[in-house]
Amino acid sequence: MFERLREDVAAVLEKDPAARSRLEVLLCYPGVHALVLHRMAHALWGAGLRTLARVVSQCGRMLTGIEIHPGATIGRRVFIDHGMGVVIGETAEVGDDCTIYQGVTLGGVSLHEGKRHPTLEKGVVVGAGAKVLGPFTVGAGARIGSNSVLVKAVPAGATAVGIPARVIVEDADQRREAQAQKMGFSAYAVTQGGDDPLSLALHRLIDHVAEQDRTIEQLQAALARLGAEVSDAGEPLDAPALNRMVE
Repeated sequence: MFERLREDVAAVLEKDPAARSRLEVLLCYPGVHALVLHRMAHALWGAGLRTLARVVSQCGRMLTGIEIHPGATIGRRVFIDHGMGVVIGETAEVGDDCTIYQGVTLGGVSLHEGKRHPTLEKGVVVGAGAKVLGPFTVGAGARIGSNSVLVKAVPAGATAVGIPARVIVEDADQRREAQAQKMGFSAYAVTQGGDDPLSLALHRLIDHVAEQDRTIEQLQAALARLGAEVSDAGEPLDAPALNRMVE
């Protein structure tokens, strides 16, 4: 138990620049307190002392503002930062080295018995206010954006943002930059760093239509040089303006 506590303190010191000493972490970090009390409650739950386990869990909730069901499985070096309002359900599984910020819910969406809550594999980061709902797996190293509502599995190493959360394709920004350079304009800064995937999709559609307009203009110019009569194709798409509208 003391070894796990040392690991918890070390994880806080590693991940939180505001933590200045081991004593400060032991005395002032509710995430550490919640994990200690959860281990007690989880042991009682496993021993069949379900009511007593729930009592210990509720004491932890009152003291820390973090509600972890005693049946939940929590790995090593998990960091619950700030922690107020965190809720972790009975069948949730949180892997080693995960980070969970305040206001996160690892909840269920069904009333049947059995696996109802999510599984976070090693190194997952769940942003403040995110809701992860359902019996699916969030792959190792994945990131869930703040205030997102995630209702389906996320691959390892991916990032999911939005309501409902959508997975960001990691090389999407690079593809858009290359496309924009080819077309002579760029809205790269709008999606740099991983904006909402729906916004990213709209930008890519705008870029595609703008490139088609440019190709049509080139074809019309070539036909005109050959002596063909070319009608006006209308006003071209103002891609930069549309990109600003969907920022």
